[in-house]
Amino acid sequence: MPARTIPKAAILAEAARLRALFDDAGAMPVATSILQPAGALLDLYGEDIRARAFTTSDPLHGEQMLRPDFTVPVVQMHMAGGADPARYTYSGEVFRRQEDDPDRAREYIQVGFELFDGSDPARADAEVFALIAHALAEIPLRVATGDIGILSAAIRGLHTSDRRKAALLRHLWRPTRFRGLLDRFAAGPDKRRLKLLHSDDPFRQAGPEIGLRSRAEVETRLAALREDAQEPPLPKAQVQLLDDLLNLQDRAPAALHHLQDLAVDMPAIFRAVETLEVRLDALSERGIDIDKLDFEGSYGRTNMEYYDGFVFGFYAEGRRDLPPVALGGRYDALTRVLGQGRSIPAVGAVIRPDLALLTGTAP
Repeated sequence: MPARTIPKAAILAEAARLRALFDDAGAMPVATSILQPAGALLDLYGEDIRARAFTTSDPLHGEQMLRPDFTVPVVQMHMAGGADPARYTYSGEVFRRQEDDPDRAREYIQVGFELFDGSDPARADAEVFALIAHALAEIPLRVATGDIGILSAAIRGLHTSDRRKAALLRHLWRPTRFRGLLDRFAAGPDKRRLKLLHSDDPFRQAGPEIGLRSRAEVETRLAALREDAQEPPLPKAQVQLLDDLLNLQDRAPAALHHLQDLAVDMPAIFRAVETLEVRLDALSERGIDIDKLDFEGSYGRTNMEYYDGFVFGFYAEGRRDLPPVALGGRYDALTRVLGQGRSIPAVGAVIRPDLALLTGTAP
């Protein structure tokens, strides 16, 4: 694991350096408990989160998770009574299962910066990105950016049912499942499936009744499937435009021009593309050379699901085996979910000091 090659004292010293930079940027230090209630994370991500987190339980506190990240508890803390605007910083251990890659660390230190400010989201995006870029300026890193908001707007603008749009949005962070749904929605009705769904007794044809769902629940689900099966296919032109967006990879200014062209045929993304243009101007004002900044249409689809706008990552050049050194993005929707009726635009980022040191000292 990368963290083993760097002494713990050096990692803690780097974490302190990063915290000092964030303190100087006006962030208030905060701390969160290592054990977090599992309910909020399960409500947000469903049972999938169990594959990525360590869980425990006791009779008094119910099911708990070792902290998989800081953002959710920091948002909960802020939405419970924090004043706006607000900047927070934190550092400490997070815990992630690594069943697919046993060589990756299951426990490591994160240092983060979160900004809650609705006055100018583009400038807030630029502030957080520039702060992370400055903190890592001495390390040779590849930077990737994207915008989940453009993808979401494109899906919401498709000529199909709200149910199908919701399914695509739900699986946006699962590229294989998303592709399968998109292909199925574009293919048109499945005659074999229609025959089963419209049979006089689909329960008899499907076999014996098993499981915990009642017959009424199953019948409701069958009615929804019948309605979906009668949907006309997605227009091929829209699928091609969406594929063009998903496959886009270019420098940010060229990507912006391409997206502006796409918006002529995909008017649903027009406002999100305007937001990207304003953000690039704000990044330039912060001293970021946007002519060298990469933009990827699909970037951010394999990260935490709460990102819903600007997303970015810093990676060690030539080290595809390593996780991102830093990762960040906008998560406005998360504040609505956790705010109990309140919401505020928010953006943040985390750095792994062990990977920053590993990359900075690599031959």
